[in-house]
Amino acid sequence: MLNIGKNILVAIDGSPQSDKAAEEAVRLGMNNSTSSFKSKVFAILILSGDHNPSFTDFFPKPLDTELPDWEEKRQRIFYVVEKAARESGTPLECVVRYGDAAEEIMLFAEDNDINVIVIGSSGVGRVKRTLLGSVSTKIALHSRHSVYIVR
Repeated sequence: MLNIGKNILVAIDGSPQSDKAAEEAVRLGMNNSTSSFKSKVFAILILSGDHNPSFTDFFPKPLDTELPDWEEKRQRIFYVVEKAARESGTPLECVVRYGDAAEEIMLFAEDNDINVIVIGSSGVGRVKRTLLGSVSTKIALHSRHSVYIVR
C-alpha cells in the first residue's frame, strides 16, 4: 500500500453498522499516520428535512440541530468515530447536513476531494432493498469515488 494521504468520508447515523464503518474508516486513515502524508477522516451525518423552510410552512419545525437535546444526541452519534480517531491520532472533522442521504454524501465527496467513501451496509433484505433502495446501494452505483461497504 502506498503511504499517500487520503481524504476518507464515512457516513454515520448512530447505528451499529455505521459504528463499524466509522472504525474501519479510521483504520484506513491510520495506516499511514506515521508517514509525512497524513490522512483525514470526515464523518458525515445526514439529517432528514430541509434547512430552508418554504413559504407554505406556516409553523416551520425547528431543525434537529436547534433542539435543546441536540448536543447530547450529537455526542452519542459521533462517539465511536471520535473515540477511534482520538486513540489513533487520526485527524477528524465531523459534519452535519440536511437532505437526501445518498445525494448529500456524494455532493460532499465531490466538494472536498474525497478519495474513498466508507459506509455501513444497511442490513435490509433483498426484497426491501429492491423496493425502497438503500443509501449504500445508491452510493455504490452512482458515486464517482471508490466506495467501501462495511458489513
